[in-house]
Amino acid sequence: MAVDTARPLALDDYFDKHILQKYNTSGPRYTSYPTAVAFTENYNNNEDDVAYELLANSENADSVSIYIHIPFCHKLCYYCGCNKIVTRHHDKADLYLDYLHKEFLLKSSSLKGCTIKDVHLGGGTPNFLTIAQMKRLKDMLNAYFTFADNAEFSIELDPRTVTLDYLTRLYALGFTRVSFGIQDANHKVQEAINRTQDSAHIKKLIAHAKKLGFDSVNLDLIYGLPHQNESTFEETLQLVEDISPDRVSLFSYAHMPQMFAAQRKIKDDWLPSATAKFALFRQAIAFMNALGYEFIGMDHFAKTDDKLSIAHRNKTLYRNFQGYTTGIANACIGFGCSSISSIGHIYQQNAKSLNDYYAMLDQNTLPIVKGVVLNQDDVIRRDLIHTLMCNFEVDKTKFGKKHSIDFDTYFQSELETLESMQQDKLLTDNAEKIIVHDRGRLIVRNICMSFDQYLAQPMHQMRYSRVI
Repeated sequence: MAVDTARPLALDDYFDKHILQKYNTSGPRYTSYPTAVAFTENYNNNEDDVAYELLANSENADSVSIYIHIPFCHKLCYYCGCNKIVTRHHDKADLYLDYLHKEFLLKSSSLKGCTIKDVHLGGGTPNFLTIAQMKRLKDMLNAYFTFADNAEFSIELDPRTVTLDYLTRLYALGFTRVSFGIQDANHKVQEAINRTQDSAHIKKLIAHAKKLGFDSVNLDLIYGLPHQNESTFEETLQLVEDISPDRVSLFSYAHMPQMFAAQRKIKDDWLPSATAKFALFRQAIAFMNALGYEFIGMDHFAKTDDKLSIAHRNKTLYRNFQGYTTGIANACIGFGCSSISSIGHIYQQNAKSLNDYYAMLDQNTLPIVKGVVLNQDDVIRRDLIHTLMCNFEVDKTKFGKKHSIDFDTYFQSELETLESMQQDKLLTDNAEKIIVHDRGRLIVRNICMSFDQYLAQPMHQMRYSRVI
């Protein structure tokens, strides 16, 4: 049967150890389809202008998101796989804002007919920017773009460098949602990942954020970090209970030192075993469920009155590069180095290095270096994968009508690969629907992989983290 968030979670259904071990392979998180691994430098760049023209003149122009990447960090966190630049020099951010201004100028003319429904600042560490720099960024946004009356402005924060006054000023600038990167509350774990922080300070920050009136105050946590065990993780979960955030994102640590040099600082024998990692995730789900949070998707939790929970119940949950979100944006426009834009059937990625990003803007050209143009098959599979990731079921008749296909005929070979998963009682595949059961929910990525046409290509091998 389908997941029912109105009833208590049956953890024994979720955590069949043998099933989890069987399916704990590497695979995409499907924040996009195709994933960024499929982006190429020789994609059809002529589509760039076409994409923005189509967006500006379409009926979908009233629902556009903006993502801004701030790459700077004060200190290197060993677990991190994000695109970042470690520096203490804030004047580098002034120069970066100069170039963001150039990118705003280049893209804004194509977005004049669009209404921006939300802006998200990620990183790196967005609060690397001083309040003066943040005000400059906000003024630039207001100068170039039109925002919905209820537009959401969200920002990721490193609590180590946030003060109460900084939060007050962010709120005054119009930010509506804040996410604090906590990761773990245990000191030994923090030392191993080079991210020591004071829980008392975090409690003060979040209490102040709630008092100010932010619409949503969230925490980001990671399980599977070095030295984590059920005893140490209890400290982190207790901090969650004390703080009572609106949402919690609980991500699995992806240890890929072959791709991220900083992770070589973390010794393999510090990491919990696969069995211990399963136990940590089970512990977190049980704890959050006992506190009354809804389990959203495969790795998010939210209070029942939070917009994310409401979207989950209404089946209007969506997935993008920031994870689970509250609704479909018809386009997400990325700004800053390494940011990714999604416009209709096109993905575009900006240059990753500052030098390349700056050089292209100095030539008055969009700083796009990679991308992919989706064909109709990609569009169909993207919709199916995101539907499964968000709703854990798909109505074959409705989906077929939407895309003018006969579902079972179109996906005949893929459905055959689901037979073993159906035998393991992970899902039901019948004439009407594909329904993911509780015991298949944690490995929904594996189910989606059955519909991924790109995984057989060599460039996709060994590029993804394990599913749990």
